[in-house]
Amino acid sequence: MDKMDIYLHKAQVLIEALPYIQRFNGKIIVVKYGGSAMIDDELKQNVIKDVALLKLVGFKPIIVHGGGKEISKWVKLSGNEPEFINGLRVTDEDTMEIAEMVLGRVNKSLVQYIESLGVKAVGISGKDGGLLKVDKKLSNGKDIGFVGDVKEVDTSIINIMIENDFVPVICPIGMDDEFNTYNINADDAACAIATAVKAEKLAFLTDIEGVYEDPKDKESLISELTIAEAEELLQSGNVGGGMLPKIQNCVDAIKSGVSRVHILDGRMEHSLLLEFFTNRGIGTAIISDAEDKYFHE
Repeated sequence: MDKMDIYLHKAQVLIEALPYIQRFNGKIIVVKYGGSAMIDDELKQNVIKDVALLKLVGFKPIIVHGGGKEISKWVKLSGNEPEFINGLRVTDEDTMEIAEMVLGRVNKSLVQYIESLGVKAVGISGKDGGLLKVDKKLSNGKDIGFVGDVKEVDTSIINIMIENDFVPVICPIGMDDEFNTYNINADDAACAIATAVKAEKLAFLTDIEGVYEDPKDKESLISELTIAEAEELLQSGNVGGGMLPKIQNCVDAIKSGVSRVHILDGRMEHSLLLEFFTNRGIGTAIISDAEDKYFHE
């Protein structure tokens, strides 16, 4: 490929992105950021560059981040072993203190990256402005400590930040009616926030390529699913592990008004841009049954 071909290819990429930029300009998108993309510094920088670019071309991004691997590391350093029941972290008072400390540190490091790219950002937790109100979450009836189930989202503080041109960076910590602190599953927090702000898109950055028709067949990646198709897949028995609640979260978010939910491989460089700005995309988009599919061969 000579220099002119390279330039033309770059121009074609920009042209391909144009209708998506036009369609989603001024729209709120929520990015749930977690997995390996939070551990690897190069991947972390690429994710933040993607979010910064989305902001600069007119999107209104909100980041909701986890930090599970980092929390587990610090729990071990404190002399304890991380404990999970049905995928949920058992969170006693000591673990809650560690989780809040670690998530706060992660939160401010993400703000620092965003600010270094010339984009204004503010890092908060679900405690700030009463953003996330929770009830105690049980795991199959079992008390697992300070784990919260979001029951109410007050978007006032998010609205103020977006109106003033800031990117909100939110860690999933909330309070109950007695103002006790609770850890919240980051997927649950992202879905609740996306629903409350009536987000156009919700994107999950994960450690998998997307949703497969057959998890054993890497060629069976599904580019788009309607709610009906997603619910059929959930009933098929072909979905297991952590993907089961993730897809259910996606379906619930769309039923509550989010237009599209994307499940993306955060380990792939610039996966957000590839999914949002190209015809094919690289992950799985779940859409409402009434939405037109936008993927074309």
